[in-house]
Amino acid sequence: MRYAIQWLRSVVFIVQMYVMMLLMGIAFLPWALLSRNGAVQAGRTYCKYVCWSAGWMVGLKTEVRGTPPRDEVMVASKHQSFLDIIMIFGAVPSGKFIMKKELLWAPVLGQYAIKMGCVAVDRGKRGAAIQKMLADVKAGAAQPGQLIIYPQGTRVLPGVKKPYKVGAAALYSQLGQDCVPVATNVGLFWPRKGIYRKPGLAVVEFLPRIPAGLSHEDFLAKLEDEVETASEALLHEGGFYDKDSNT
Repeated sequence: MRYAIQWLRSVVFIVQMYVMMLLMGIAFLPWALLSRNGAVQAGRTYCKYVCWSAGWMVGLKTEVRGTPPRDEVMVASKHQSFLDIIMIFGAVPSGKFIMKKELLWAPVLGQYAIKMGCVAVDRGKRGAAIQKMLADVKAGAAQPGQLIIYPQGTRVLPGVKKPYKVGAAALYSQLGQDCVPVATNVGLFWPRKGIYRKPGLAVVEFLPRIPAGLSHEDFLAKLEDEVETASEALLHEGGFYDKDSNT
């Protein structure tokens, strides 16, 4: 019975979340058409709303730890669900994403992503996609902000290992900026697929910076070690391993 009630609450939460996306998208449209800042503030307002409504509608609290960057840096995060996108974008002042090309066709979301300066990537073309991504990032460098990337390239289930891709290192070298790693456990409560939202505390943690200037190999090794280690600690905190008596 408890599961059924929580499932129903999750359905209501998801429906209103997308309704509010449309309503806020329309409300902020005049400002967004005039300036990128209008689009960014629309996105940040929506992200904060989703976190607030998740807290009282489905019992899912959110917490941002560490120090979100305010200068021009690359933010490289673990990606488990839509919630880490929401929490990271809501925490930084002027975020823009490396995102899959298909999202440009999403109503409201796609139009605002273009205005914010997000870079769309065709993941099916591999090497060619990396070259186009680098060119697009270079072309959009005049728009200041925090470039948010997911170095594993896709959403990854909690506890699952997936390699970090070379495109992240290529961006790090081209930008010549510090990189701020981000760990998370949001997938425990907001899965990458499905409707059910589990009550609890979802955390996004901004970790100490990786300074600019490392080699590709050293950067990727350091990034993976720091993000995976911190994410594992957050999974433990969230109770992911409690079912294992030997953990």
